[in-house]
Amino acid sequence: MTRTFLQPSDLAGLLREHRPTARLAGLERLTGSSKKGVYRVTFDDSATAVVYSWGAAENYWPAGPGDDDDPVGDASGPGLLAAAAAALSAVGVRTPAIYGWDTSRSSIAADLALVEDVRGGSLEELIATDQSSAGRPIRQLGEALRAMGQHRGPRHGRVAEAGRDPAEPQQPAEDVILRRAMRHLDAAADRVGRLARARTAIAEMLAARRAAIIHSRAEYGLVHGELGPDHVLLDGGGQPVLIDIEGLTFFDVEWEHAFLRLRFKPPQYRQLLLPAPDEARVSFYVLAQRISLIEGPLRIADTDYPDRQWMLDLADYQVGRVLAEL
Repeated sequence: MTRTFLQPSDLAGLLREHRPTARLAGLERLTGSSKKGVYRVTFDDSATAVVYSWGAAENYWPAGPGDDDDPVGDASGPGLLAAAAAALSAVGVRTPAIYGWDTSRSSIAADLALVEDVRGGSLEELIATDQSSAGRPIRQLGEALRAMGQHRGPRHGRVAEAGRDPAEPQQPAEDVILRRAMRHLDAAADRVGRLARARTAIAEMLAARRAAIIHSRAEYGLVHGELGPDHVLLDGGGQPVLIDIEGLTFFDVEWEHAFLRLRFKPPQYRQLLLPAPDEARVSFYVLAQRISLIEGPLRIADTDYPDRQWMLDLADYQVGRVLAEL
């Protein structure tokens, strides 16, 4: 497809409504996002902000297996962002302030949001350059995660759906993940010979780890779901600010623990000082997430995503890690 990205003229309505006295001096498309466009805008008074743009041209992800009923799958859109920001604010967790919206699609086929530009760099960058200084924001991130985990809901699912009837039947979270992981395994095995040859053994390992979870949950905590150190920015005071929050969901907190273990090295993970999780759930969810991190990157690598090789390398790495667990 031909991808048409945001132009300065597309911001006229958004800025007229929310920054009427400012003149646009610059527009820069930031790299790294694959579901929505992220742009830094600079005004004539040197102030900056960020624009999110949700439209088909900004989303590189083709539909995945079973996405319509996946409570922890791909998530993007202004409604999800608004609901997630409100839920995190209610438990005292910092996210970029939202200044305003333009969902009229009058100038471009995309929904737009104007948000705070958090300029202190990412936690990932700080860990790489100054591990001693990273300790404080890591511990503050742990406090935020504890607050999220303690905020309970009677159903698993996106926070935007939190008002659904709690008596409506739901599968246990671990069964949802088993079904999801089996779909991802099938899709990935169709692409990777090494997985195809080990598919039965991997499926048996998934089933065995699911069987090790004895009791299902009746309550779920708030979970970001993809909280690597690259999804934590630092504000001017060094406070952690969570981004890419549209996927916020009520789910087993072990789903968060599993992703944190994949993305944070042990010294940083230990600094988070999180409550001890159910290790059987973490073990099961780590395996499921590794399989997802094969299927998803292979899927987006079939598109014109700019950093295709990075995705292929990630999938190949995770194939090796899954096979090593057999």
